[in-house]
Amino acid sequence: MANAYKVLGQSNPSATTVTTLYTVPASTQSVVSTIVIANQAAASGTYRIIVQPSADVSATILAKQYVAYDTSVTANNSTMITIGLTLATGDAVKVYASSATMSFLAFGTEIS
Repeated sequence: MANAYKVLGQSNPSATTVTTLYTVPASTQSVVSTIVIANQAAASGTYRIIVQPSADVSATILAKQYVAYDTSVTANNSTMITIGLTLATGDAVKVYASSATMSFLAFGTEIS
């Protein structure tokens, strides 16, 4: 098995829109080690992080899939979450922000 350490995803989603940050490719497993949330606004904002297993990937977000829900990031600041999410082929990490001035980055390992 080969390990590829990399930036898994980057997103600057539209305000109040669930957006896919990363989906595990075919024949691959992944470990998301860190997610960074950057608030580039002069006002506080909130974010959500969702993990959907491949069997549940759809537009419908289930309550059990939230890793973070309406968590605050102060103005002009970043939050780093070291989490170690283990994901199988087709699993997805999705994000949501209260404003379009927040960005998300996922770092980790793809194992193939």
